[in-house]
Amino acid sequence: MNLFRTTRTNQLLIVVFVLFIIYPFFFQSFSILLLLSQIFIFSAFAMSYDILLGFTGIVSFGHAMFFGIGAYGTGIIIREFQGSFLTIILSLVAVMMLSALVSFIAGILSLRLKTHYYAMLTLALAQLFLMAAEKWRSLTGGNDGFTFFLPVWLMDPTHFYFVALGFMIVIYFLLYRFTQSPVGRILQAIRENEHRVESLGYKVFYYKVAASIVSGVVGALSGAMYAYTMHFVSTSVFSIDQTLNVLLMTIIGGVGTLVGAIIGAGLIELIHHWLTQLADVFWLFDRWLILFGLVYILAVMFFPQGIVGGIYKIHDKWAERRREKSSYKSQKASRGA
Repeated sequence: MNLFRTTRTNQLLIVVFVLFIIYPFFFQSFSILLLLSQIFIFSAFAMSYDILLGFTGIVSFGHAMFFGIGAYGTGIIIREFQGSFLTIILSLVAVMMLSALVSFIAGILSLRLKTHYYAMLTLALAQLFLMAAEKWRSLTGGNDGFTFFLPVWLMDPTHFYFVALGFMIVIYFLLYRFTQSPVGRILQAIRENEHRVESLGYKVFYYKVAASIVSGVVGALSGAMYAYTMHFVSTSVFSIDQTLNVLLMTIIGGVGTLVGAIIGAGLIELIHHWLTQLADVFWLFDRWLILFGLVYILAVMFFPQGIVGGIYKIHDKWAERRREKSSYKSQKASRGA
């Protein structure tokens, strides 16, 4: 991705972020604010997965593990120690440390081998966390889950909307700086040709572990924010559906583009919300996973590089045609002279 394209993308994003900031001052629909808050949170979750899949070339089948760690970790701490501002900060620090430790262990155990070992190990660990959440009823409430209470100011939909929006913006620019840093450039080189990077003297294993830790921490923070939205935590946060959703968000939006993760999250969440409403009208829409599959098939057929990748490809073709026309005109003018 060239510098011009990156700059234009960030300029467009800033305009969109400003529109989101002023939106609540004109519209106060509780359901829309809640939906947008969830889109912001899942955008951050999708960006965390894109660090693995899009920028490093690592596939994870258990990324929901970090999402669940964040949701359960912050939920349990707030429930046990009351929902003060200090408790919220401590819970976020705790889930960051726990997710970093888990992602470090998973990376150490598997990333020296082929990346599909990492995929299977994360899937196995996610299932272990799911079983622990189901069986440790005294702490987690089992399949029934548990509720917790937040400070009054955070319970307000408008206030939380701004918190979720700020969270997404901060995560985007932090991950953007990370991907544009020397470490991020090396991760992208590993994605393209791991053996060549290793032949240049770089310790590929350490860079992969670093990507795993960054992805896991951001995924856990997204899970914590999701728990704040619902004021409720259940075993669904560890389900394979969460990983499939974030995989769809990343691929449909465009892998290797943080903007694509945001677009994919918004599209998937809007479709999910729309199909859920239509399910009350027609029974077919109750099987929204089937329709999600159709959306995925269409996206792969018409946008194999994702929505953002497809847009970039069209832009590059137009730019190439303009260059060819300009070159032809200049050659014609020089011959005429």
